Amino acid sequence: MSLNRYHAQRVADELEEPVREANELARKLGLEPYPVNYWIVDNDEMNELIAYDGFQERYPHWRWGMKYDRQRKTNQYVGGKAFELVNNDDPSNAFLQESNSLADQKAVITHVEAHADFFANNRWFGLFTGDEAARSPAAAALLSRHARTVESAMADPEIDRSEVERWIDNVLCVEDVIDQHRAFSRERVEESIDEDEDIEAALEGLGLSEEVRREVFDEAWLERHAGEGRSGSFPETPEPDLLAFLREHGKRYDGEADRAREMDPWQREILEMLRTESYYFAPQRMTKVMNEGWAAYWESMMMGEEGFAEADEFIDYADHQARVLGSPGLNPYKLGKELWEYVENTTNRREVIDKLLRTEGVTWRNFHDVVDFDRVQELLEARAPLAHIGSDRLNALSGLDDRLVDREAIERARDGEIDVDRYPWKVLTFEGLAERHYSLVKPQNRGYLRRIGQSNLERIGRYVLDDALYASVEEAIAAVDRTAGWDRMREIRESHNDVTFIDEFLTQEFVDRHEYFTYEYAYATGDYRATSTDAEDVKKKLLLQFTNFGKPTIEVHDGNYANRNELLLGHRYNGIALDVGQAKQTLVRVFELWGRPVNLMTIRKEVSEKAVEVARRRNREPEPEERGVMIRYDGSEFETTDLEPEQVEAIEASDIDYDTKPDEWLA
Repeated sequence: MSLNRYHAQRVADELEEPVREANELARKLGLEPYPVNYWIVDNDEMNELIAYDGFQERYPHWRWGMKYDRQRKTNQYVGGKAFELVNNDDPSNAFLQESNSLADQKAVITHVEAHADFFANNRWFGLFTGDEAARSPAAAALLSRHARTVESAMADPEIDRSEVERWIDNVLCVEDVIDQHRAFSRERVEESIDEDEDIEAALEGLGLSEEVRREVFDEAWLERHAGEGRSGSFPETPEPDLLAFLREHGKRYDGEADRAREMDPWQREILEMLRTESYYFAPQRMTKVMNEGWAAYWESMMMGEEGFAEADEFIDYADHQARVLGSPGLNPYKLGKELWEYVENTTNRREVIDKLLRTEGVTWRNFHDVVDFDRVQELLEARAPLAHIGSDRLNALSGLDDRLVDREAIERARDGEIDVDRYPWKVLTFEGLAERHYSLVKPQNRGYLRRIGQSNLERIGRYVLDDALYASVEEAIAAVDRTAGWDRMREIRESHNDVTFIDEFLTQEFVDRHEYFTYEYAYATGDYRATSTDAEDVKKKLLLQFTNFGKPTIEVHDGNYANRNELLLGHRYNGIALDVGQAKQTLVRVFELWGRPVNLMTIRKEVSEKAVEVARRRNREPEPEERGVMIRYDGSEFETTDLEPEQVEAIEASDIDYDTKPDEWLA
């Protein structure tokens, strides 16, 4: 065994107990993760895995080398460090860098267990696997098969390797243009009749000479009559899954013949393969804030609050957590963790207030006047035996309700089978842990109850019918369900994605507490200025960032545009103009996949120099003019024309209209 392998084995042996105990603690806390295989890797192997999106095998392509080089340079020159790498699979695979400290390894392990829970239980991940409970992603095997498919095509002497790479490049340019809200299906619909081939077959049957065919039935004639053979426009409604549409109706452009040809079998197979991978990775992009916030929340709970990080490891762990949550820009770990804590706190607050409003003498109108909030805080504190667990306090635990303690575990602790001083959570139930870590008694959350406004109190009070159920505040607090916050978090974890999560829970109270704001580019001054702290403004800017992965929404409007077999795409305009240069580059790639001219409808925003100057003199922002345009690419040149009013209406999104760029939304 080499020195490196020997060291890796030693690290693996050292982590065997933390891995086992972290999984047990996660399950005690109510999580239900996939099983996780942990792998010990060195720095170079970690860089390779990051380049491969967390998998050990991917299809051959130049972009993996580019990602590897970028990651390696980030580590070397910027001081970047990979804390966690885990993939969505059953079992999941997580990779631990052997050079990390034990505190870092434990932090990664607890973080990974929460990710594995999210993968296993979020419905958006279920769109890829389907509704069958026993069906798993089988992602590693899937991507391995894809690698062999591409390798086989590249090894075929009849296929030029560069042709395969270019085909992959073409597909990757539109890899995100799928319907991420639709369950993934591998089934192919029946392909459309190939009018080109039908016409050519008919001409063959006429027995015409090559000279006559070239002069009378040239390529332009074939294209024109092939288009006439189609039965009007299709699809009936805009199709968001461009990759599926190209798979079913697209062709390949033959540069030598200057015409469209049927895709070769390997081309169609690779297109579908990359579409499958897009659907596999889509839920991870759709839930980045939720998923990372979920993992950061439970990691913090296990490592910090439940003491999974031992005393001599805690400083290292605190540094780890600070680096993760303190990274600049729109930080999904920080935003997600804050939103999950907000969900927990507001749910627990509503549960407490619901009980208080059912107490004699307390109404939503007099709530702030008659409730003694300091007394309520005292009553919400965890009972002493739960807060201070140790081998010398087991008798005190025995006197608690069976809902809170695991009596079998207490007996095992007495017999020395459980190290209760090291792992106190082993003798508690889920309900006991919920009371032990109840959010409203934590120092940073002590103002939550008294901060509730009259409008929220009135809203809760409408549903309180038995308003004298409890004779005293003590009796009311005793009835509080301490698991309400965690139960609600698990419900949301199952059903939401980032867009719905932010839309529902990013409130004015949250924005004010965490000091979020928007800023925009000012044309008049040529700089950026803070513009709003209103929750609706912050929310809508964020929703633009996360809708369709923060990328432009492109849909197929017609596969037989102008009855010429041309492809018509529409940019779903939400106030954010396309980068026309990038859009044209993408149309070149789509042309290769369609084989015939492609058209894109979009809306431009134009600000003239005169408008900027007038606005500057008046100390205000100029109003950009919006202009609908059609960009057409025929394989050699671009043509831009104005859209008809009905075409503009077809691509306008009426619910969101902003004049900021995606990378300018949030500080």
